[in-house]
Amino acid sequence: MKTIRYELADGIATLTFDEPGSPVNTMCQQWQHDLTEVTAQVVQDKDAIKGIILASAKTTFFAGADLKGTMRLKASDAGRVFTEIEQTKKNFRTLETLGKPVVACLNGTALGGGWEVALVGHHRVAMDDKKIQFGLPEITLGLIPGASGITKMTRLLGLLGAQPYILESKLFGPREALELGLVHELVSDAAQLREKALAWIAANPVSQQPWDAKDYKIPGGTPANPKIAGALTVAPAMLKKTTRGLYPAPEYALAAMAEGAQVDFDTALRIESRYLARLIVSPVAKNMINTFFFNLNAIKSGQSRPKDVPKYKPARVGVLGAGMMGAGIAYVQASRGIATVLKDVSLEKAEHGKAYSARLTQPRVDKGRMSPHDQKALLDRITPTDKAADLKGCDLIIEAVFEQRALKAAVTKEAEPMLAAGGFFASNTSTLPISGLAMASERPAKFIGIHFFSPVDKMKLVEIIRGQQTDEETVARAFDYVQSLGKIPIVVNDSRGFYTSRTFGTFVMEGAAMLGEGIPAPVIENAGIQCGMPVGPLAVLDETALSLSVHVLDQTRADYRFEGKTYLATPGELLVERMVKEFDRNGRAAGSGFYDYPAEKGARKSLWPQLKALFEKPDTAWDIEEVKDRLLYRQAVETARCLSENVLTTVFEANIGSIFGIGFPAWTGGAMQFIYSMGVDAFVQRADALAAKFGPGFALTAQVKDTIRKHQPVY
Repeated sequence: MKTIRYELADGIATLTFDEPGSPVNTMCQQWQHDLTEVTAQVVQDKDAIKGIILASAKTTFFAGADLKGTMRLKASDAGRVFTEIEQTKKNFRTLETLGKPVVACLNGTALGGGWEVALVGHHRVAMDDKKIQFGLPEITLGLIPGASGITKMTRLLGLLGAQPYILESKLFGPREALELGLVHELVSDAAQLREKALAWIAANPVSQQPWDAKDYKIPGGTPANPKIAGALTVAPAMLKKTTRGLYPAPEYALAAMAEGAQVDFDTALRIESRYLARLIVSPVAKNMINTFFFNLNAIKSGQSRPKDVPKYKPARVGVLGAGMMGAGIAYVQASRGIATVLKDVSLEKAEHGKAYSARLTQPRVDKGRMSPHDQKALLDRITPTDKAADLKGCDLIIEAVFEQRALKAAVTKEAEPMLAAGGFFASNTSTLPISGLAMASERPAKFIGIHFFSPVDKMKLVEIIRGQQTDEETVARAFDYVQSLGKIPIVVNDSRGFYTSRTFGTFVMEGAAMLGEGIPAPVIENAGIQCGMPVGPLAVLDETALSLSVHVLDQTRADYRFEGKTYLATPGELLVERMVKEFDRNGRAAGSGFYDYPAEKGARKSLWPQLKALFEKPDTAWDIEEVKDRLLYRQAVETARCLSENVLTTVFEANIGSIFGIGFPAWTGGAMQFIYSMGVDAFVQRADALAAKFGPGFALTAQVKDTIRKHQPVY
């Protein structure tokens, strides 16, 4: 055996998981074979065994499934997966039904398949460490817990009690596990794990799982219980409202829970295996594993961070502009212990920006989730001011003023001299090229773009933009700063709109263009929702302000004129311009855009009735699938162009940036995975067809096609 060490001494059989050449233990093929072998050995030694201990030689207990192996699966492998998972469960059942006490010694984190291994134990002892996590995160990866996790958690917590931990992938620490009865003892020192295990084995010479007891009943009852039946009647509809039918994993998990609760334990395990085998070979599961595991880990491990630069965290940061963005940045910094100077043109405006942090934290204080002392400490870290001199000594200064080149240049020149020695300056611009803004800087090598998304406290992504002269140290420091805020950094190269704003613009403007073609506004909005975008493109344009889109268009035209060129606006941009300049519809903040916003509290917005008369053409033919394709393909094409032009340099940043920055549907795995999932040839063929019908927005040059193929991931 290569991944499991077996020792039998003094009547105690110890199974130590230790996958060679890996920092963690996984359910790889070798481990599955070794588990079968070690189980047979335990059965053979049964008469000499008083108890069984499950342990790990790693710093964590067990990490779960072999996800690289999962990525290589084909649809035709479903039968093999079913057989393998059934064999693993057979081994688990053999160990837990021998009549011998089984104890899991949890020295570290146990997630997914790792938690399912822990559940083999009749008794679980864990280290009392806040950093340790337990649970079943499979749903977030498009999978379900299929190695007995659903069946066992349902029988431990009940159909209703288990739902957050299965359907919502809620993780928990050792203390919560103890309160839930999922862990039975906590120890402060790893050396005590075995000691406690031996003591429990001695006190419980004959042991079994709770569900194997003759008088066992599922907590809360089965689906035959009227209360449970009532909850299960509405649960699928509630799920569908969340998943929109695009994410099969939660629906499969709920089905396995409900069906499994109506049959005996071993039949429930088989139901669970069938659902997993069907799901694990599906495109959605692979898309989500690719992005939410491999791509996200690539970013977290710093693959896009310049190497050989020491880790960095600024102690004091200045923020210029106390509007929504500046106030949001100040809040996330202060909540992470960073002293913040918040400057605006008047002290009153700066104070108002600081008050935003008070408004965000007060509900938590009211609910007892934050102490008044901690709230005061957070607010005390924010110093509002109207004086540039108060910025003196800041390690980093970020400007978050209005998107106007001259204004940004003025605040840069005023604030940059206040930086501490070795400090750097950043712009929070969402569209203006960084290299142009850096012309106002005395040290362009120490000037960078750090693009936060609104609302800053909720949006996880931050886009770091490397200007033409930005040095590697500044990029690395910006990366570390973003991670210190608990956010996800992607690093892109400079261009107009960078990656996220440029690609996001194609989504909303394709929606506006379709309206101009005569397609009904409700069709466009519903297509956006149906394909998995958070909201429709016209609603998004309202939220971000139509007037801002027109301002960006005017700025772009001016920049092109300055370069001796002419900017040709897209049909979508021209329609938005008409909405603002002809019809005075400026967006939600102004009270009217593509939607009407009633003044009465609680009243729902509705599409502006005049859109029908102004733009809808009854003779315009449309197809809902084609409308959905246009919204998704337009963004995917633009993403591939960004990769080809070296605005993006990695596929993982494209995928993560598209999902966390612009709301590209998570079921696709991101804008590039959307291409790879359907097959490059199929994508190119469909994009070519859309280009022939709807114009150059969908056109793929030979260079872009080559780039797509060159970056295709291999597992």
